Amino acid sequence: MSRTALRICPLCEATCGLTLTVEGARVTGARGDRDDVFSKGFVCPKGASFGAVDGDPDRLRSPLVRENGTLREATWQEAFDAVAAGLRPVLERDGPNAVGVVLGNPNVHTVAGALYPPLLLGALGTRSLFTASTVDQMPKHVSSGLLFGDAGAIPVPDLDRTDHLLLIGANPLESNGSLCTAPDFPGRLKALRARGGRLTVVDPRRTRTARLADRHLAIRPGTDALLLAAMATVLFEEGLADLKDLAPHVQGVAELRQALADFTPEAVAAACDLDAGVIRTLARELAAAPTAAVYARIGSCTVPHGTLASWLVDVLNILTGNLDRPGGALFPQAATDRTPRPAGPGRGFALGRWHSRVRHLPEAKGELPLSALAEEIDTATADGAPVRALIAVAANPVLSAPDGDRLDKALGSLDFMVSVDPYLNETSRHAHVVLPPPPPSQSPHHDFAFNALAVRNQVRYTRPAVPLEPGRMAESEILARLILAVSGMHGTDPAAVDAMVVDQTLGRAVREEHSPVYGRDPRELAAQLTGDNGPERRLDMMLRLGPYGDGFGARPGGLSLAELLAHPHGIDLGPLRPRLPQPLRTVSGRIELLPGPIAGDLPRLRAALAERPDGLVLVGRRHLRSNNSWMHNVPALTGGSNRCTLHIHPEDAARLGVRDGADVRVKGAGGEVVAPAEVTDGVRPGVVSLPHGWGHDRPGTRLGHASAAPGVNVNQLLDGSLLDPLSGNAVLNGVPVQVSASR
Repeated sequence: MSRTALRICPLCEATCGLTLTVEGARVTGARGDRDDVFSKGFVCPKGASFGAVDGDPDRLRSPLVRENGTLREATWQEAFDAVAAGLRPVLERDGPNAVGVVLGNPNVHTVAGALYPPLLLGALGTRSLFTASTVDQMPKHVSSGLLFGDAGAIPVPDLDRTDHLLLIGANPLESNGSLCTAPDFPGRLKALRARGGRLTVVDPRRTRTARLADRHLAIRPGTDALLLAAMATVLFEEGLADLKDLAPHVQGVAELRQALADFTPEAVAAACDLDAGVIRTLARELAAAPTAAVYARIGSCTVPHGTLASWLVDVLNILTGNLDRPGGALFPQAATDRTPRPAGPGRGFALGRWHSRVRHLPEAKGELPLSALAEEIDTATADGAPVRALIAVAANPVLSAPDGDRLDKALGSLDFMVSVDPYLNETSRHAHVVLPPPPPSQSPHHDFAFNALAVRNQVRYTRPAVPLEPGRMAESEILARLILAVSGMHGTDPAAVDAMVVDQTLGRAVREEHSPVYGRDPRELAAQLTGDNGPERRLDMMLRLGPYGDGFGARPGGLSLAELLAHPHGIDLGPLRPRLPQPLRTVSGRIELLPGPIAGDLPRLRAALAERPDGLVLVGRRHLRSNNSWMHNVPALTGGSNRCTLHIHPEDAARLGVRDGADVRVKGAGGEVVAPAEVTDGVRPGVVSLPHGWGHDRPGTRLGHASAAPGVNVNQLLDGSLLDPLSGNAVLNGVPVQVSASR
């Protein structure tokens, strides 16, 4: 007999509500939840394929332990015994930094992935942290940290109320949005145009999003910061800068004007390959719109000036008075945020508090560049021990980091590696222990990270749709046991980890004067928590202490886990609202418009005015049916346009003798790959495009469908030497390549 169950989709940042059809313990169908307060029934092909993703027969069901060089199935007790025995000697012999941690993108899509990795890092005490952020979004975190004093304070465009949207290096019709959580992004953009608003897309490719726009500008890859700087200069030159209500909260306007004076439209036009008059028109339209927002994503982050481009996005929103304004770009307020402290100066944001051993690359937000992982393993220096053990949680850096071949070899040289992953993939195949979490239907879901980036304040929680299968272990327990294993407490009840967090959090809350529980007894508060397990008790605590919470009775009618469970389709908390100056954590307590590290990087941008590529440059692309390397093992998500082909413009194809459908050889600084050519005028001349996340052809994996049509690893074209210096983010777009017909 079939039944239905609700589930928030964990397969991309849109976080759509789903109604699952369940037969026994198997998900047989998925459709959009029409009553979901946020997504209102929208679903994309990934969400519709939830059952196929969930039931993939290649998902691991038992732990694997390496014995005599071969991975074998093991019990959970054997697996954690092996973890404790493998990691503790490295920690004791070489110190905490000899144990690296790699966190992949899926961590922000699960409850456990949000709650436990910070505790794992605290238990280890390691500075050798690498995450997917430095091949994606770190420039935005750094620019927000420098501007606002908080790397997590990321304004999002108010899509549902704006009159004008300038979208740069983003393709939300394929990605469903990024650092902007918005179910039915396509519908929201169409609604913008239907109400008379204007959409401009800046992208070297004529993407699905660009085809929807009023205007598409095919900029030369990597020059977004130059374009944005020129627009800011126009606002100053023509007297169009108007901070409106922001003025009391901003410092450094005059200094900014002087710093950007050289970046006129005429100065940047040739480098960007855009007409100077068009650049002036963009600036004027942005200033003239009743409300407007500038939004940029991965195409503007994964380039040599990614942090400057991210900074200039907010500079334009500030100079036009559209930051923290309905219809502009606002700071969301998630239900699990702590109760906002009073506005005032904070500690600010610091870069480079420590550095990597080999290239002395600075940390950003506590992380080292993922591009440096291989060298931190395989290169000895006088500055401490190399990374000799690695914990990878939902990460596949062999495909996501530059020069996967080198990293592949480096992982094979480790003394010990543990991987928390449902698959034996290109990275986890090197592990000495693999700990597989259950499929998403057997896990709870709440979006801690994405609700802090959502275009509407709301809160939703879904319990597991299917009971935990016998022999499986909840992801929260896996990570709690891993924390205990590395901290010398192997064998302790894993519930102790959650109890410790509750005690520490409530202990701090009762000492904070702005907290709703100030002065109360933390033991009395802990006794009020509800939930079936530790993660639910922690969620209840976070909701009750949060900005909409009941404050453990201090604010009757506020949020709690019980209230959330009583609303299975979620609770709408209203549109985004102006919040300044409260989110600011800068030392001055104001928006610091021209931070020192930014000013120090502007000469490098000035030098880019004279730079021109000698030949072809490479950009990536997204597919609606993919999320990085996750879903290529699901047949339903690898058909249609979701193919690993090289897009090349007809003019370039004719010049190089490349035929549509024929194999071409692509060579970069890190290596070369061979892929089928797809000749299309959807990419501008001088630019070729390969999607990322492919390259499933390495031996020793258990990815039956993916390995049958593996594609190629675009990041193998990179050697990892090109980084944005402020954020450490890998330069993945606008890199030079050589293309030739494959003989």
